[in-house]
Amino acid sequence: MLKRFISYYKPHRKLFAMDLFCAFVLAVCDLFYPMITRSMMNDFIPNKQLRTLVLWGILLLGIYLIKMGLKYFIQYYGHVVGVRMQADMRKEAFDHIEKLPFTYFDNHKSGAIMSRIVNDLQEIAELAHHGPEDFIVSCFLLVGSFILMCTINIPLTLIIFACIPFLIIFAARKRLKMSAAFTEAREQVSEVNATLENSIAGIRVAKAFENGTYETEKFQKHNLNFVKAKAVSYRAMAEFFSGNGFIIDFLNVVILVAGGIFTYHEWITFADFTTFILFVNIFMTPIRNLINLIEQLQNGMSGFTRFCELVDTPVEEDAPDAIELSDVKGGIEFDHVSFAYTDDNREVLSDLSLDIAPGKTVALVGPSGAGKTTICHILPRFYEIHDGAVRIDGKNISDVTRSSLRRHIGIVTQDVFLFTGTIFENIAYGKEGATMDEVVSAAKLANIHDFIMGLPDGYDTFVGERGVKLSGGQKQRISIARVFLKDPAILILDEATSALDNATEILIQKSLDALCKGRTTIVVAHRLSTVKNADEIVVIAEEGIKEKGTHKALLEKGGIYAELYQSQFAHL
Repeated sequence: MLKRFISYYKPHRKLFAMDLFCAFVLAVCDLFYPMITRSMMNDFIPNKQLRTLVLWGILLLGIYLIKMGLKYFIQYYGHVVGVRMQADMRKEAFDHIEKLPFTYFDNHKSGAIMSRIVNDLQEIAELAHHGPEDFIVSCFLLVGSFILMCTINIPLTLIIFACIPFLIIFAARKRLKMSAAFTEAREQVSEVNATLENSIAGIRVAKAFENGTYETEKFQKHNLNFVKAKAVSYRAMAEFFSGNGFIIDFLNVVILVAGGIFTYHEWITFADFTTFILFVNIFMTPIRNLINLIEQLQNGMSGFTRFCELVDTPVEEDAPDAIELSDVKGGIEFDHVSFAYTDDNREVLSDLSLDIAPGKTVALVGPSGAGKTTICHILPRFYEIHDGAVRIDGKNISDVTRSSLRRHIGIVTQDVFLFTGTIFENIAYGKEGATMDEVVSAAKLANIHDFIMGLPDGYDTFVGERGVKLSGGQKQRISIARVFLKDPAILILDEATSALDNATEILIQKSLDALCKGRTTIVVAHRLSTVKNADEIVVIAEEGIKEKGTHKALLEKGGIYAELYQSQFAHL
């Protein structure tokens, strides 16, 4: 784990090395003051060497000016290194998320994922900057202080440094308790973030049902769990710091008593005793830094562990010899396909076979839960089938790259998602680098251009989060324009008009009819009025495909489709 963490320094190794060098020089500067003080008290002052005393004072002032410059460099560029590493990790995490399968998002909350990318990486950035710097400087100051103190009086030095192992043993024992407590606190932060993100996203539903109190109680439950977890972590931290603080205070008592005894017996001079006190103050700083480093290490490494869990999650991978899918005509074949979602292992599709000729429109109808939407998810390989094969123009989709496969498939769903941004940006999402002329042409084909031009800002109109400033029909037509711009050979319409009123549905249906021309189309619909003109209607139940045929043929057959149709239109 540590080796992996260190690897993120590599792109910034030059700046990081300069930061460590400055920290090292800063530590050397800190060792000057006690030794200069000792020389002044033992030599310059008793021998009345005023000029030498002033010269050394000027030299010490110059050293402090150098220290100021070094501290500026360390504070600024050291943090820059940490932030750049944080940005590298965040980009890696985001790139990885883009490649994760649908099953990951089915099983993880958005807020929890965001917490790993935002909160955890912030702690990692702090560790990346302060960790190596504090460790190296602290070790140098401790070793340097020990050597210089030994040159003055070895027995007194050993007495003082004998207290340090107790400090290290105590810190090591409390470290494990802190680690577990801080890990649990992070988990609770993720839950708070997830609940908050979910409540904000559903604020309109909460207000519509007057469920503000329920949402508050739900949030407060996770909030109190967070408080409890934090309290446990702070208790562990309090034990850690109070215990360490006592040992450090005890060390001060040792130096005063032992140094006083040594001075009393004239084993050291008063100047040497003063120098020892100054050195103790110097190496107390690295000890405190090392103690703080343990806390930083807990926060940073627990965050890094969660980051690694995210980026180590298996991504969607193409076959080693996968080929590009090109010149797609649109022939689709489901050959004895079986599929089950991993959460319950219940088979949604079992030995399903279906052929769709290029350019034809096939409608999938039947009860909810029969697998219609699952078929739409399998075709672009959002989920992997367990048995059988799916082919496009005779090519097994498992043998082609996902990017080339999805490039030839356009999807319009009931739940339209618009990104926060402008209308232009949302339509242009269908084609990278799309021009204004191409966007306008797609909007005209989707019958949304006139509406857009009637807005004060036209195509630069801000749609709000998830397109909240637009109606359902307007959002749907923008999503259709997006697919027009993509110009795929295969089209999937999954309940594309089910959430619209009749008048809006008629307008949208005209846009969809235009979109379907010349494309192989799979339509999933509960409103049978929208599929009457399909080349073939396939009735799917939990047992599989029950009926196939045209609208007219299925009505004449008087089977399941006829019953569904009559139940929907009996009141007309």
